[in-house]
Amino acid sequence: MSNMVTEIVAFMLSTSGWVLVSSTLPTDYWKVSSLDGTVITTATYWSNLWKTCVTDSTGVSNCKDFPSMLALDGYIQACRGLMISSICLGFFGSVFALIGMKCTRIGGTDQVKARIAFFAGFNFILAGLCSLTACSLYAHKITSEFFDPMYIAQKYELGAALFIGWGGSALCILGGVVLCFSLSDGLSKRSVVYGYNGATSIMSARTVDHRHPVNYRRPPPDYSTSSQQFDKNAYV
Repeated sequence: MSNMVTEIVAFMLSTSGWVLVSSTLPTDYWKVSSLDGTVITTATYWSNLWKTCVTDSTGVSNCKDFPSMLALDGYIQACRGLMISSICLGFFGSVFALIGMKCTRIGGTDQVKARIAFFAGFNFILAGLCSLTACSLYAHKITSEFFDPMYIAQKYELGAALFIGWGGSALCILGGVVLCFSLSDGLSKRSVVYGYNGATSIMSARTVDHRHPVNYRRPPPDYSTSSQQFDKNAYV
């Protein structure tokens, strides 16, 4: 029962993290223009993995999609690929977790379900690592430009999408690790029990075969000798 509760908690953590990671991909504020050193701000610049926008003092926003994928910076292309991979891995992890959990009636035997659930936990860990790498790479680019004294262009600060992505990545990794460890303990206990029973059955079978061979037949008793001895003793 405790193992089933652990699986449910791990599934909820992993799925929640996957939802948070998925929500960061279309989020607008991956980076926001910095107000450091400015007295009057007439516009706010912000961008994400797909477009860059500007919002004036009246609240009107004008956005421009990135014109060419091949003309983008390398870190943006890498972040796109990692985030899409993370979402796909989390989706397959959720499906495999539903099949492999003990509280569901699909998936086959307990050993097959345990292997499927272990694979689901591994997918969640990979999904969390991919999104964590993407958010960290994007944040490193922002911070390196911000603290570079030779960089004279518009400087940016970390947006809300990065913090949401870091939180979702942590939940995915935590849930995947808990799911894998809970199932590995159950598999190890089953293997030890089965090995002990097998050894006992083998020893008992050898003992029985040694004491009572299969082809061994006990000779019939000789009643003639016993009857003769009985007669002699009786007359004595």
